[in-house]
Amino acid sequence: MADGAESPVTSRPAASPDSNLLRGVPVLFVMLWATGFMVAKYAIPYAAPFTILTMRFALASAMMTAIGLIFGARWPRSVREIGHIAVTGILLQAVYLGGCYGAIYAGLPSGMVALIAGLQPIVTAALAGPLLGERLRPQQWLGAALGFVGLTMVIWHKLAFDSDHLWALFFAFVQLAGITAATLYQKRFSPNADLKAGAAIQYAAATIVLLPVMLFIGVGEINWQLQFIIAMGWIVIVLSGISIALLTWMIQRGAASKVASLFYLTPPVAALGGYFMFDERLDALAFCGMGVVALGVFLVNRSGRGRK
Repeated sequence: MADGAESPVTSRPAASPDSNLLRGVPVLFVMLWATGFMVAKYAIPYAAPFTILTMRFALASAMMTAIGLIFGARWPRSVREIGHIAVTGILLQAVYLGGCYGAIYAGLPSGMVALIAGLQPIVTAALAGPLLGERLRPQQWLGAALGFVGLTMVIWHKLAFDSDHLWALFFAFVQLAGITAATLYQKRFSPNADLKAGAAIQYAAATIVLLPVMLFIGVGEINWQLQFIIAMGWIVIVLSGISIALLTWMIQRGAASKVASLFYLTPPVAALGGYFMFDERLDALAFCGMGVVALGVFLVNRSGRGRK
């Protein structure tokens, strides 16, 4: 073959910047999202859960509004578009996180809350077909099932349930409904919303919904220690700013079922963080479960023909 000639077998088109981002963003998202469990452990002793959430959403809304105005966000031009974004924010922020905090506040063990939340990729995969026209291959269904099995293995030693926690169990399923509905709703009704403007509207809507809940339960005492201020800064800037922007970006550019599968990875990553930072126990079953989770997510996200 002459110099400079290109082999039709070995030549490949250069990867686009968008495809490179799609490969790197999920890893960054999982790492950041998993810190939410650890940071909450720092913040909750200093303020009531719903007080923390309401403060988080109000501050995040102000932050994203300022960023949107400074960097020229594309703001919605119709009430209908604003409404769709607001609904996504209420489902993703107020319902999902409110249900999660409500379940833990009502006494349900965190392991049970995490396990119920772990049903989300399976529920999303089941609903993505009829609602969004996303057809999953058999290997993807297998991956979804393996992800849940692996998640159960990771948190098995933390699972406990008391019949007195039925009300808390209701909140846990509320969080499941919230995150699943938010993923499907955004993919269906506001797939192209500006990230900065969309986040500002989402957080404002979540603040409006949770404010009366906070006032009804009671604001409670806020202990403004440095540890609490640092935790709130991380919650607002990293979790509510960067992480939600990454999640929104992935939903806009990927299949809903594939994005949902990433949530299988957050409890194992959080468990590892707890192991190194808080000396929380992890047994051999948990480490094996992490491997099963990784395999499940790989199968769900593995590229192939005939997906749609």
